[in-house]
Amino acid sequence: MEVELAVRAGIGWRGKHTLLLDRTGSWFFLGEVYTDLPLPPDAPVEEHCGTCRRCIDVCPTQAIVAPYELDARRCISYLTIEHKSAIPEELRPLIGNRVYGCDDCQLVCPWNRFAQPSSEADFQPRHGLERATMIELFRWTEAQFDERLAGSPIRRIGYERWLRNLAVGLGNAPGTPEVVAALRARADHPSALVREHVQWALSRHEALAA
Repeated sequence: MEVELAVRAGIGWRGKHTLLLDRTGSWFFLGEVYTDLPLPPDAPVEEHCGTCRRCIDVCPTQAIVAPYELDARRCISYLTIEHKSAIPEELRPLIGNRVYGCDDCQLVCPWNRFAQPSSEADFQPRHGLERATMIELFRWTEAQFDERLAGSPIRRIGYERWLRNLAVGLGNAPGTPEVVAALRARADHPSALVREHVQWALSRHEALAA
């Protein structure tokens, strides 16, 4: 809804990936202020996507089914963040090593070459997260998850879904002894959701090793 409000407010135009774009790209946050002040409305801006379809072509799960039309059930951002139950098995290999969201459609957008890094400290990686391996993250205890992701939007998916997503990522990783050992260490996790995805990942590696 906030994207449509922004379009009508003249902040930008809706890209073919359904996100908001302006001439600096799409790497920004939207906020709303509700007021009864009689402010003059702004006119919508012209679209500038033209014939480009890079965002459509790059989508790993083909979730962008047509320009301006997204099937959220296939979107990796939805599956890894909003989806609360098991990730459909046929989509798990397509997720690759994405643990929290997917920005492929934004990464290939030509408008994002004009984006500027933020100087806001809250937007910078913390606790070495940008350098951590999936094995390291998969070994975190729930207490470590809560502590190290405090103040981060990642924390809202909860520890169980964090492990679910990492299990999928490890299932798609090269089948090294370290990866397999990390998965086996979680094979008897109390959560049925985690166990299901760990077993799937182990089955992938066993099939490749056979």
